[in-house]
Amino acid sequence: MNGTFVFIIVIVAIVMGAQTLQKIVTARTAKKDENPELEEALAQIDKLEERIRVLERIVTENKYDLRHEINKL
Repeated sequence: MNGTFVFIIVIVAIVMGAQTLQKIVTARTAKKDENPELEEALAQIDKLEERIRVLERIVTENKYDLRHEINKL
């Protein structure tokens, strides 16, 4: 009888753990899908960061420094 009771408790714990895990996964995917404004803002931030990287690369090139020095003269 004692072994049967432990077996039932283990089964109940496994089922409850699986349900909890399923709810966590469902909540995480719902958060990602329910805010399109956030996704749009993050995409825009990525584009702006790429533009900044390009500008930094252009400004730090040696040709830019040379051109800038010539224009100062």
